[in-house]
Amino acid sequence: MTTAAPDDPGIPPALPQRFPYRLVATDLDGTLLRGDGTISRRTRNALTAAQAAGAHHIVATGRSVAWTRHILDGLGYRGLAVCGQGSQLYHAGEHRLLTSVTLDRALARSVVARLEAALGPLALASNRDGLDGDVIMDARYEAAVGAVYRGEGNNPDPAQAPDRSVLFAEPIIKMYLHSAGRSEDELAAAARSVVGDSVGIVVSGEALVEMLPLGLTKATGLSLAARRLGVRAADTIAFGDMPNDIPMLEWAAHGVAMAGAHADVCAVADEVTAGNDADGIALVLEPLLRPESG
Repeated sequence: MTTAAPDDPGIPPALPQRFPYRLVATDLDGTLLRGDGTISRRTRNALTAAQAAGAHHIVATGRSVAWTRHILDGLGYRGLAVCGQGSQLYHAGEHRLLTSVTLDRALARSVVARLEAALGPLALASNRDGLDGDVIMDARYEAAVGAVYRGEGNNPDPAQAPDRSVLFAEPIIKMYLHSAGRSEDELAAAARSVVGDSVGIVVSGEALVEMLPLGLTKATGLSLAARRLGVRAADTIAFGDMPNDIPMLEWAAHGVAMAGAHADVCAVADEVTAGNDADGIALVLEPLLRPESG
């Protein structure tokens, strides 16, 4: 369970006269969550104060619902969450999947074949759709990247496919790609040069390159959630650290990169704050939450 560490000094929620945003959107890993998987009391209090001032808080993560909901439950989070890079809109309080966009499996097979013809053998995994959607890996992916998914608390235990056909046997929201000898940035760039605008290719973390339905981003998922809440991009401040967060930061009125974020994220952000282990979110929100003087 993800909880605030008891030794956090904490800052009591402010009593603001005016808060300039109606929506605070935060990525999870590397942004809202610290390295140990917790959220500090200070950051919790800043988000609580923002909500008391009339703003909504939405988590927007690359994780699928199946890999997110135990974290949200541990946080006591009850609102909407954008999951799976925008493919899934989840109501945490109701434990209900509201919308879902899947990746065309025939197209995914075709894209994989084109990529391997141009780049050589790839390691593959697929993320199945649904509340309990499993991550299914081929043998290469299990050997190369599987350890990333192991020992992750209450996360589902990924399965290894006996053959690649299993990767495409059920509806999927995205696929993971890995190429021996290429960094995630190198693989993503090479893949985009091969597939053009057939699908989306995004870097979401170390050794994590994802294939998505074309045009699907955290921004599309966040805009859908915002419409349900009656808020707009102009009302939004967003925080992130990896290239998959770029569309969200560009969509928001104010985009904030965490210290240590990917260089591409820092390049588009309106502001760079401290890191996820140094209350970077709170450091941005707190000045906005202080009562106006005079």
